[in-house]
Amino acid sequence: MLICTSVALLLSVDAVYGGLQQLLSVAEPLIAGHPLLGAVVFVVLAAVSAILAFFSSALLLPAAVYAWGNTVTFGLLWLGWLLGGICTYALGRGLRRPHGNAPRTSRQLDFYVQRVRGDVTFTLVLLLHLAMPSEIPGYLCGYIGVRRRTYLAALALAELPYAFGAVMLGDGVVNRQVGWLVAFGMVGAAFSLCALWVLHRRLDQLS
Repeated sequence: MLICTSVALLLSVDAVYGGLQQLLSVAEPLIAGHPLLGAVVFVVLAAVSAILAFFSSALLLPAAVYAWGNTVTFGLLWLGWLLGGICTYALGRGLRRPHGNAPRTSRQLDFYVQRVRGDVTFTLVLLLHLAMPSEIPGYLCGYIGVRRRTYLAALALAELPYAFGAVMLGDGVVNRQVGWLVAFGMVGAAFSLCALWVLHRRLDQLS
């Protein structure tokens, strides 16, 4: 929410928005001149953003929306996040060692590993995706051995609203829709907090 508000304030400055429009005008013919390569690079970077917590594809969204429009950007972003989630799931499975031994993991991962046990349901995996940063549920579900079908179905569904919101934010930046940026920031924050609250209530019931 703070990021969206800050971006909205920056866009209200004519010089900042004018500079952004110049950058987008430079990026658009580059993407249009290499449509396939541009799409592949965008999908790969979106996948990387779903694997590494410190990397984000958010800065690429305005250029993508400007060049391809909302629908194509939404599809490419969702595909990239889906591929990234599959990679984190595979990496999570790789963390386990033979005979159930596992290496030391982060405190946040340990917290959920201790609470998410047994036959994990689709609803619980969906809540994990809705409530937590995108890279954590993949590592966690792979680490504890969630069924692939359950994980992939929950991942595909959970990424839809976030991909839609991200594209709308990118569109808001391109078209200088300051009100929409602030509104989406507030809705996104409320949605994530609500999902986190529901997730912890569900985990308390299981413990």
